[in-house]
Amino acid sequence: MSKTILIVDDSTSLRQVVSMTLKSQGFDVVEGCDGKDALTKLDGRKIHLIVSDLNMPNMDGLSFVREVKKLPNYKFVPIIMLTTESDEKLKSEGQQAGLKAWMVKPFKPEQMIAAVNKLVA
Repeated sequence: MSKTILIVDDSTSLRQVVSMTLKSQGFDVVEGCDGKDALTKLDGRKIHLIVSDLNMPNMDGLSFVREVKKLPNYKFVPIIMLTTESDEKLKSEGQQAGLKAWMVKPFKPEQMIAAVNKLVA
């Protein structure tokens, strides 16, 4: 059974790159264009992993992570933050919010695949 990954990013092109990378490994992909939109995708379907951007309109990545962690069905879903930010303070805020990994853009596809496989194994 293939695993489903939710990709949250306000950049369509980035969502496409991540989506293609993951689909090439046999994952199913659901996309959200910001935190608010992504929360509507958490509608009871099984999501095995979330890859989220940090800086987005409507709801940023950290707020989104905090909201996900309040949802009983999704609070244990691992979340990777994929962002241009590499600030240690933000990283520690992310860890406190419940992030499993922090990846800095631009990312290498094999890096993404390795992180995803580690978290959904």
